[in-house]
Amino acid sequence: MRRAIFPGSFDPLTLGHSDIIQRGVTLFDEIIIAIGVNADKKYMFSLEQRMKFIVDAFKDEPKIKVHTYEGLTVDFCKKVDADFILRGLRNPGDFEFEKAIAHTNRKLSEIETVFLLTSSGKSYISSSIVRDVIRNGGDYTSLVPDTVRTF
Repeated sequence: MRRAIFPGSFDPLTLGHSDIIQRGVTLFDEIIIAIGVNADKKYMFSLEQRMKFIVDAFKDEPKIKVHTYEGLTVDFCKKVDADFILRGLRNPGDFEFEKAIAHTNRKLSEIETVFLLTSSGKSYISSSIVRDVIRNGGDYTSLVPDTVRTF
């Protein structure tokens, strides 16, 4: 089985994330959306809300599972028997940052990172931009899946 994890904080899930997940599901037998938990980070949405956004968004896709994890991503990969990490790239800055992480992960384990370019119409969307729009009372609905619009 070709199993990949798609790690992130998903605070909140965006259409950019959904784009990568929907395209990634055609490449792998299973994708585990792995919500990283960092006790030192302050999130806008609770872990339960973030989990619900994702579970509800992909409830009709049997190849997608949702888990939470703490610690190193490569350790979580070993725990769930995933040989791949799926990551989305929006811009050259993302590439440089993700490349360093991918090299480190490869050094720590045999995990291979697979990059997909975010579709051009969604490449500007990030969770931090969505949070800023929400905090300032803007219309964020065109940036997130329907499941996030319900909070």
